[in-house]
Amino acid sequence: MDEWDEVQTPVVSIPSFGNSGSSWNSGGQQSSFKSSINDNEGSSWKSGSGDFGLRGGKRGRGSRGGGGFKSFNSGIGENGNSEDNEGGSWNSVGGNGGFGGRGGRGSRGRGGYRTSFNSETENENGSDDGFKSGFGGSGRRGGFRRGGGGGGEGARGFGRGGGYRGGNEEVFSRGSMMEQEGNGDGVTAGPKVVYVPPPPPEEESSVFAHYETGINFDKYDDILVDVSGSNSPKAIMTFEEAGLCESLSRNVTKSGYVKPTPVQKHGIPIISAGRDLMACAQTGSGKTAAFLLPILQQLMSDGVAASKFSEVQEPEAIIVAPTRELINQIYLEARKFAYGTCVRPVVVYGGINTGYTIREVLKGCNVLCGTPGRLLDIIGRGKVGLSKLRYLVLDEADRMLDMGFEPDMRKLVSSPGMPAKEERQTLMFSATYPEDIQRLAADFLKTDYLFLAVGVVGGACSDVEQHIIQVDQYSKREQLLELLKTTGTERTMVFVETKRSADFIATFLCQEKVPTTSIHGDREQREREKALGDFRSGQCPVLVATSVAARGLDIEHVQHVVNFDMPSSIDEYVHRIGRTGRCGNTGRAVSFFNPESDTPLARSLVKVLAGAQQEVPSWLEEIAFSAHGTTGFNPYGKVFASTDTRKGGSFQKEPPQPAVQNTSAAADDEEWE
Repeated sequence: MDEWDEVQTPVVSIPSFGNSGSSWNSGGQQSSFKSSINDNEGSSWKSGSGDFGLRGGKRGRGSRGGGGFKSFNSGIGENGNSEDNEGGSWNSVGGNGGFGGRGGRGSRGRGGYRTSFNSETENENGSDDGFKSGFGGSGRRGGFRRGGGGGGEGARGFGRGGGYRGGNEEVFSRGSMMEQEGNGDGVTAGPKVVYVPPPPPEEESSVFAHYETGINFDKYDDILVDVSGSNSPKAIMTFEEAGLCESLSRNVTKSGYVKPTPVQKHGIPIISAGRDLMACAQTGSGKTAAFLLPILQQLMSDGVAASKFSEVQEPEAIIVAPTRELINQIYLEARKFAYGTCVRPVVVYGGINTGYTIREVLKGCNVLCGTPGRLLDIIGRGKVGLSKLRYLVLDEADRMLDMGFEPDMRKLVSSPGMPAKEERQTLMFSATYPEDIQRLAADFLKTDYLFLAVGVVGGACSDVEQHIIQVDQYSKREQLLELLKTTGTERTMVFVETKRSADFIATFLCQEKVPTTSIHGDREQREREKALGDFRSGQCPVLVATSVAARGLDIEHVQHVVNFDMPSSIDEYVHRIGRTGRCGNTGRAVSFFNPESDTPLARSLVKVLAGAQQEVPSWLEEIAFSAHGTTGFNPYGKVFASTDTRKGGSFQKEPPQPAVQNTSAAADDEEWE
C-alpha cells in the first residue's frame, strides 16, 4: 500500500471484562442480567441505568462497572425512580460510560461507547457526548471513545487495563475507522476524509459544453478600458491575432468562443509579453480564459509534457482561488483548453481524500489549481516542487490578499524553491480592487506591473436589473416566498449572511413546497457537489448560499439573485449580483434592505445603482443623505479602486495596511478551502 494511502481496515479483538477477580457478578453485589431497580449500579440489562455493569465487591481492587447501554434516558428508570446515571451510555442527556467499568485504584474508567447522538450534551469534564474525544486527565479514559486519551497512563475502559481503548488506532474506536489528520505536531485535527469525487467527463461533448452568449454580448465592445503602466502591449481584436497553436485554437473554437471580451483583448497580449498583471473587470466578463489561454499557449509552444514517473511533480503554473467550487471550475476550464494536448492540469482542494489527491498529482502535473490550505499541505508533504514554476495566478485576488488569506499567500510565495517575484510571472484577477489590497499586491508583483481596468471597475454589470426593497427583519421570509412565487422554475440564488440561516431558509422554503437546496462551509464536500448539481440541473431551482459562494461561481441560466441579508461590504454586493447577467445574458437582482442594520451600505449602494444606470429609490437616497457618520464610505472619493493607485503618487510611499475583514465571510473561509 502506498505511503500516503489512508484507508485502514479495523481488526476485531475481544476485550478483557475485568481484573482482580471481577466477573459478570463480582463481590457479592447485585447479580447481572437483572431487571429490578434496587441498586442501579449493580443492575444490568436495564434500560434505566446500565447493563454489563459489574460493581466489584470492594472498591479497592474490584472492577466497578458503571453500567452501559443506557437507553436514551436522563436518569429516570423504567419504574420512574430517579437513578444514578453515572456510567450509563447510550444516554442522550448526560451518561458517562457504557461497556466500561469504573476500575478502582487509578484505573477508574468512565468511558466506553458514548453515543448519545446529542451534540449539545456535555459530561462533567466538558467534552461533548457522542463519539467525541476527550483528554484522559488523571485517569484512563477509554472504551469506544474517539481520539483516545490525552493524559494518564493509557485509555480508560473495561476496568483497569484499558481495553477497547479510544486511541488513534485502537479497535472499534471511531478513530480507527476514520482518518486522524494531524497538524504536524501530533495533534489530532479531525476525522478521516474518505470522499473521492466522481471523475470529470471524458466525452468531448461534455468537456466542451459552454455558455450561449446573451443578446448583450456585443455591448462589451463599447466598454471603456484603461491600461496603466509603461510599455503596455497592443490589444488584439480576434483570437487569431493571439497566435494560439493549432490544438489550442481548435479547443477555443469548440468551446464556443467567437471573439475575445475586453479583458481578453488586453490581458492575453500582456501575459504573452511576460508582464505581471493586476486585472480588474466586471463579473462574468471572461477573466478565466484571459489568463489560461496565454499560459497554455506558452507551455505548449515550449513542448512541456506531464511526466508520471517523477516522485516530485514540478508544475510550471500554479493557480490559486479562495473556494473549492471556484478552483474546480477553473480546473475544468483548463482541462477543456488543454484537451488532447500534452499539458495536464490537476486540482487540489479540501474535503476529498488526500491519498486520492496525491495520486492524481503524481500522474503528472503542469498546471496545479488549488485552494491555499491544500496547496500548502501538498507542497509541505514534498509531493510538489516549485523550482520550475513560471506562472503564479491569484483569482479573486482581493479575497486572496485580505486578512483571511494573506498569511497563507505569504507562506506560499516564501516556500522553499519558490522563484522570487523577479523570476516568475504573477497575475492577479478580480472584480474589485480596494486601495489597501492594491498596496498589498505590490509585495507579490514586479515593480513595473501593468494595471488593467475594464469598464466601471468594481461596478455592477449593467445587464443585471437591480431592485432594492425596504423590509424589516421579521418580514423577510414572507417577502421571499412571495417573490419566489413569481419566478417559477427559473434558477434563483438566495444569499444569507450565516451558515445557520442558509439551512434555516432552505428548510422553510421546502416546507412551503419550493424545491430548495443550500451550500455553505459546514456541508460535506459530497453534499456541496450534490447541491450544486441539483441546482444546475434544475431539480432544485432555488439555491440558498452564504457570501463565500458568491465568489466566481459560474452557473448557467441563473436568472435571479436575492440578497435576503445584505452583505457587510459593497464589494460583496457586486460579487453576489454578478452570479446573474453573465456573458451578455440579462439577469435580475432583488435586495432586502433593513434600515436598522444596512444603513452603512446606503451611500455606496446608491453609487452602484447610479453607475449601472439603475433606478434609485427615493427612500434609499434619503437614508444615504442622512448617513453622514457611517463607516466605509468616503463621500468625496470613489467607492472602488477604479484606477491604478500608483497614479496618485502615494502608492510606493504608504506602508501596506491590513484589509478590512468581513468577519462573517472569514469565518467560512477555512471550511470552504
